[in-house]
Amino acid sequence: MFRRTSVDRRHGSPWCMDPSVNVLGTALQTCSEMPLTGWYRDGCCNTDDNDRGSHTVCCVVTDDFLQFALDQGNDLITPAPHFNFPGLKPGDSWCVCARTWLQAVNAGMACPVDMEATHQRALDIIPLDVLETHAL
Repeated sequence: MFRRTSVDRRHGSPWCMDPSVNVLGTALQTCSEMPLTGWYRDGCCNTDDNDRGSHTVCCVVTDDFLQFALDQGNDLITPAPHFNFPGLKPGDSWCVCARTWLQAVNAGMACPVDMEATHQRALDIIPLDVLETHAL
């Protein structure tokens, strides 16, 4: 399996991980190692400029959220072994796309957020006060 690694931005690599800082301004905490989540599949909601979905919001998924995502065309339930993806069930923690989570908020289907494990880049899309209203 291809694994992205953090490198110095000055070397021009397309895989330049942003600093691991959460929405509270402190060190980004692990979201989930089982199942293993994250754009980098490092257990954290780390990101970089290639992460067009902004997989930066660490959520504890609910049945409502999983169904909402499925209805939007994002199947987080069905296992995809070729991507080393086990499929999610309610109660799992996962780094979800910031826009998908915000859409779920607007639809009344948002799941709880782990603020310490949510990357600060989520704030590019979601206001802090909205995240706070759904904090664990």
